[in-house]
Amino acid sequence: MTRKVILYGKPGCHLCEQALALLEQVSRSLPFALDIQEVDITTDPKLEEEYGEAIPVIAIEDGLSLSAMFIKPNLLRDALEAAAAGR
Repeated sequence: MTRKVILYGKPGCHLCEQALALLEQVSRSLPFALDIQEVDITTDPKLEEEYGEAIPVIAIEDGLSLSAMFIKPNLLRDALEAAAAGR
């Protein structure tokens, strides 16, 4: 099973780079694969307006969005596992 995750960010954002590293770290401990897609919000004015200063944002396939600035690995893992289980 693979779960889709979108990381909203922009080039040169060190917090976005840290969020990607966190996703990659957590993915190694999951019993399923993550399909991590990075989306540059600066390429779409609507995304830039929606996310702006809130990036990085991690959007999990089930519709849950998390502010990656404040999330710890264990909380991210729990959210991904709950989404995979349909909770």
